[in-house]
Amino acid sequence: MNARTNLLDFDADAMTAWCASHGEKAFRATQLLQWIHRAGVADFSAMTTLARSLREKLAESAEVREMVPLSDHTSTDGTRKWLLDVGHGDAVEMVFIPETNRGTLCISTQAGCAVNCRFCSTGKQGFSRNLTTGEIIGQLWLANRKLGAVAASGEENGQRVISNVVLMGMGEPLLNYQPVLAALRLMLDDNAYGLSRRRVTLSTSGVVPMMDRLREDCPVALAVSLHAPNDTLRDDLVPLNRKYPLRELLGACNRYLERAPRDFITFEYVMLDGINDSDAHARELVSLARDTPCKFNLIPFNAFPEAGLQGSSRQRIRAFGDVLLQAGIVTTIRKTRGDDIDAACGQLAGAVQDRTRLAQRGARVVPLVPARTPVQA
Repeated sequence: MNARTNLLDFDADAMTAWCASHGEKAFRATQLLQWIHRAGVADFSAMTTLARSLREKLAESAEVREMVPLSDHTSTDGTRKWLLDVGHGDAVEMVFIPETNRGTLCISTQAGCAVNCRFCSTGKQGFSRNLTTGEIIGQLWLANRKLGAVAASGEENGQRVISNVVLMGMGEPLLNYQPVLAALRLMLDDNAYGLSRRRVTLSTSGVVPMMDRLREDCPVALAVSLHAPNDTLRDDLVPLNRKYPLRELLGACNRYLERAPRDFITFEYVMLDGINDSDAHARELVSLARDTPCKFNLIPFNAFPEAGLQGSSRQRIRAFGDVLLQAGIVTTIRKTRGDDIDAACGQLAGAVQDRTRLAQRGARVVPLVPARTPVQA
């Protein structure tokens, strides 16, 4: 067991409480947040504005626990993907997507996922555990260092490489609520990452009670994994719909908009050939969403064997989108990025898990991802 306290687990309130418990004043918590998150410093001896006595306390009882990359791949289009060891044979994925006017980091909130959407590679791997706050915010901390967003000296270099963060990686964020909430607060904290609420997006499959809690606690931009225009189809594609059907979900979306930083909800809609992609389905969506300010993001499906599904053709996706556009609904088609490095959510971890299961059947003792051992995609 590691007895040291991981300071990445603490938002501002928790850091202040920790400092108080060690006889330190509140302003020391602010200094620690700035050193750790703004400057990206893990070495307490380099935190020169802290009193020597505090640095000695920190060295004895605390740490900034850096996540261990098992693999690091860069696509021909610039997309970069890491597989990160979170211990006990589990790994999660993090993806950075550079664009002309922004850089978006996609992070994970769980090792695996219990929602088990029919089209999702991560869901087919099953659920292992929730990530801690330190493991969630640690992805952003690590990416900033890997992408050169902070200088080794501990001084900011003025470059905001990561302008947007999306909680759209592995896991359902709202089923890991408290650690996710603390991580969101750090992302927004001016002493940490200082991101705008409009530039932090949480994606959910529709955990209605927790959507209402997030509305009260920390409303950021919201994306809802919709994927079907009626309950019968969505029950099949997104099993959570059986607990929180579309009427309840749309009600939660409208309540969320009362405090959301954006005046619309993004509905994510994966395009599945012959399943949910007809013009009739699009017209159903128009009817479903007419009372909810929204935009649709149509997502080309990344096929994998266990799904038994195929993605819609580009022509069909465009025709589907045209129905929505003609009804006055803002609609975009997600650009496919990082195909050559399996950058879609769950693909790389799924490949690792599949290979490991084969090894386990042969040797019976091989862990999912051996700690600190590089894994090739």
